[in-house]
Amino acid sequence: MPSEGRSWETLRALRRSDKGRLPYSRDWQLRGEDVLEECMSTPKLSAYSGWVVDHVLSHTQGNAPPAETAASPEATAAGDQLSFVPKSHRQSPEFSPASPTPPPNGAKGKHKPQHTKSILLRSSRGIEVEGCIRMYELVHRMKRTEGLRQWQEKQERKVRALSEMASEQLKRFDEQKELKQHKEFKDLQEVMEKSTREALGHQEKLKAEHRHRAKILNLKLREAEQQRLKQVELERLRKEEGRVRLRRLYALQEEMLHLNQQLDSSDTQTDLLETDLCACRARGNQLCSLISEIVRASSESVFPTIEDQAVAEQALHEMRDLLRNLEREITRACEEKRRRDEEAARVKQQEAQVQKPEAQKAFPAPSQGPGGKQNEDLTVKVQDSTMQWYQQLQDAARQCTLAFEGLTNSKDSQTKKIKMDLQKAATIPVSQISTIAGSKLKEIFDKIHSLLSGRPVQSAGRSVSVALTPQGLDFVQYKLAEKFVKQGEEEVASHHEAAFPIAVVASGVWELHPKVGDLILAHLHQKCPYSVPFYPPFKEGMALEDYQRMLGYQVKDSKVEQQDNFLKRMSGMIRLYAAIIQLRWPYGNQQEIHPHGLNHGWRWLAQILNMEPLSDVTATLLFDFLEVCGNALMKQYQVQFWKMLLLIKEDYFPRIEAVTSSGQMGSFIRLRQFLEKCLQRKEIPLPKGFLTSSFWRS
Repeated sequence: MPSEGRSWETLRALRRSDKGRLPYSRDWQLRGEDVLEECMSTPKLSAYSGWVVDHVLSHTQGNAPPAETAASPEATAAGDQLSFVPKSHRQSPEFSPASPTPPPNGAKGKHKPQHTKSILLRSSRGIEVEGCIRMYELVHRMKRTEGLRQWQEKQERKVRALSEMASEQLKRFDEQKELKQHKEFKDLQEVMEKSTREALGHQEKLKAEHRHRAKILNLKLREAEQQRLKQVELERLRKEEGRVRLRRLYALQEEMLHLNQQLDSSDTQTDLLETDLCACRARGNQLCSLISEIVRASSESVFPTIEDQAVAEQALHEMRDLLRNLEREITRACEEKRRRDEEAARVKQQEAQVQKPEAQKAFPAPSQGPGGKQNEDLTVKVQDSTMQWYQQLQDAARQCTLAFEGLTNSKDSQTKKIKMDLQKAATIPVSQISTIAGSKLKEIFDKIHSLLSGRPVQSAGRSVSVALTPQGLDFVQYKLAEKFVKQGEEEVASHHEAAFPIAVVASGVWELHPKVGDLILAHLHQKCPYSVPFYPPFKEGMALEDYQRMLGYQVKDSKVEQQDNFLKRMSGMIRLYAAIIQLRWPYGNQQEIHPHGLNHGWRWLAQILNMEPLSDVTATLLFDFLEVCGNALMKQYQVQFWKMLLLIKEDYFPRIEAVTSSGQMGSFIRLRQFLEKCLQRKEIPLPKGFLTSSFWRS
């Protein structure tokens, strides 16, 4: 309808006006009494409400529902359109309340009551208008809410679409990236396979070359091994032939000396021979000297040559011819003499009746041997004073063992623990002694001295002291002395230079604790009786194994140790003893004398030379003793020492050589070469590993 269009335009205009933008307050009840007065007064319609009643609701009254009913859908729709009222309508004459439309002429009498009724109707219509306005606001809010919801849904759809599009793009990107990675992986895999094939081919080529080279090398090694075996076999045959020639040479020398003795014994027949025997004896001596030179040269070059053997055999053959000719001359002279004697006897028998028989010429008796002065026989027994000293040391060691017997045989776990701690504290420092710096050596000595002095020391992370048990000091002294000798038996035997640091610590301990020194000697004499020197005799009824142990051999399960190992152990202990007697602890009291000094070394050397030498043992011990202690003895005794060396060379060497078999000549040759070199240079060098002043500064 046209009026409805205008109504809505009017409402829109009202909505756009300043008053139309004013908010409606629904909390009018809070305003107070003024509001209540307005409610109780006669309702009045505003000019705008009147205009609405006159122009809008009058046209829709017939179709509109009663005022008491709620707003219908049509009213809701109409209220939805009552948004704004045009601003131009505010000044419209018909809209203004000051100029109402005059009623038509002739109707004045009836106008007043109708106006009153109109006002009442307008009041109810105002209420409806108010309701419509509220309805419009509600609809407008719902419309805005719906519009906002739709806009949100639209935006959500857009966001969802964008998200799906981004997801799809991301999927495409991931697929493209995966495809690229797959392609790169395939390319890399192909490259790796290609390089692997090339590497395998190269490896196969290297393997083939290696097999070829290994084959060639194996052939060369086989040839070298065959050559080595051939050389070894040739060397073995050469040595065997050399040994045979050497034994043959010794036999030739022995036979030559025997023939020379026979030649010397022919002096008893010199009055029967017409020729002089001096030339024969001189030639015999020359032949003996020749074969002796051959033997000496063969000893220096290990084995004699075929030429040496040929020369020796030729000399022996000449000696035999010389002796054979001499024997023929003697036989002929004896026959001639016997014949002359028989003729003279017959002549004398014929003249016996005339004159008295003459006394027969007396013949001189044969001499008993060469007129050289012989040396007195040596002995195998030790001097009584030395043997008494040896027994005293052994008794002291046994008494010390009995003193701590309760500690060693105790079954108490705590006592066993104390015993083990004391043993470790005594033996571990000695085991640490070697060719170390002097400062470290001093730390070891201080630790041993503190332990023997009763002060606590640290061992294996625990504090240990001999005061923990009454038998602790005897036990530690015994074990310490035993360990020193064991170091000589093992460490010095393998490393000769270790004798000096071990000996200087032992010497320092000996000075401060003399009982330890006596126990060291007791252990040394027990394990190496040649350090006394003492040759234990074999007693009747004694087991062979016990006697071998007395001689210093180690016997385990009825098996005696090898001679080389035995000599090595004896050598280590003699070297330690020779180092102890010449060294002093540098931080001790140098004014006091050495507790077991060089005079004991001179005594040992003199007594060993007064005893019969033992095969292989005497030569080894003399060499070790002189190499370690010879320089100190030379400085101490000077001329007397050189006289003793000359005595060894001239008188004792033949005795050693006489008891030494051909297979044991190594130690004798080493001693002889060492002594000859020292006598030639008139000096005995310092032993290797001797502790100099620079050692103690390190």
